[in-house]
Amino acid sequence: MPLDPGAQSVLDLIRDSGRPALHTLTPDQAREVSIAAAPVLQPDPQEVAEVEDLTCPGPAGPIPLRRYRGIGTDPAAVLPCLVFLHGGGWVIGTLGTYDQVCRSLANHLGACVISVDYRLAPEHRFPAAVEDCAAALHFIAAEATSLRIAPGRIAVGGDSAGGNLSAVMALMGRDGAVPAPCFQVLFYPVTDLAAEARSYDRCIDRYPLTATTMRWFIDHYAPDVPGRIDWRASPLRAASLAGVAPAFVMTCGHDPLCDEGIAYARRLDAEGVTVTHLHVADQMHAYLTMGRYIPTSDLTLRQAALALRAHWEMS
Repeated sequence: MPLDPGAQSVLDLIRDSGRPALHTLTPDQAREVSIAAAPVLQPDPQEVAEVEDLTCPGPAGPIPLRRYRGIGTDPAAVLPCLVFLHGGGWVIGTLGTYDQVCRSLANHLGACVISVDYRLAPEHRFPAAVEDCAAALHFIAAEATSLRIAPGRIAVGGDSAGGNLSAVMALMGRDGAVPAPCFQVLFYPVTDLAAEARSYDRCIDRYPLTATTMRWFIDHYAPDVPGRIDWRASPLRAASLAGVAPAFVMTCGHDPLCDEGIAYARRLDAEGVTVTHLHVADQMHAYLTMGRYIPTSDLTLRQAALALRAHWEMS
């Protein structure tokens, strides 16, 4: 399917700006590009009822968190919570570059969102990000009362690398290694670091995420084969997905990660997990953080929020 006109506008903007491909940069340079791009591509941040920066203990020191409460929520209310794990190939991405997305989700959910600023590669390679996300889940569940969140209604979600980490947290929760999330929201997730799906062959140039760029991210995060085939890096390689939390999985057509995301959704379904799979055929990877040009970004966030809210209301 042809690319959405809004997404094409972003590609034109990137081309006209002369922005280099991320894989031609150092990690620090790529981070600078990502931070500079966020206010250009994202809509103005929505007002929310409350925002608080805090930290939790981690295996290598304090982990920064940011807590949001949706607009119109009662300050004293105990709310359901989405623990949000940002994307960026485990190399880029910050609380700041995902502030707009988290504010939107908090408002669409009418709930709490807690964003986790896990350690990044290549300074901190696999499994550092997994360990930090696990530590954050332990902290949030243990401190549910003080955080004014419902301990039985803690979900996990994220985009791209954050979708990967969310799927891993759901598997770890099933196995008792972390407090089990009640739901998982996976936006165009990375599920197999082998990077051999056919969709890699369809996305070799022009897009913000190409096959080459994705492999650059993987090389920084998990440079060795044993790490890449570990299910904590490649959840599609887990022996079983049975028993994990119900899921909302979004994939998009113009994305090297498309086929592995579809494969993950199909495996969840085949192994008895309740799953809603949304495929946005005319969109490209990272469009959720391009809402100033791509209105479908907010529509997708609303759809995911509706799925999660419905689960909370039935549980």
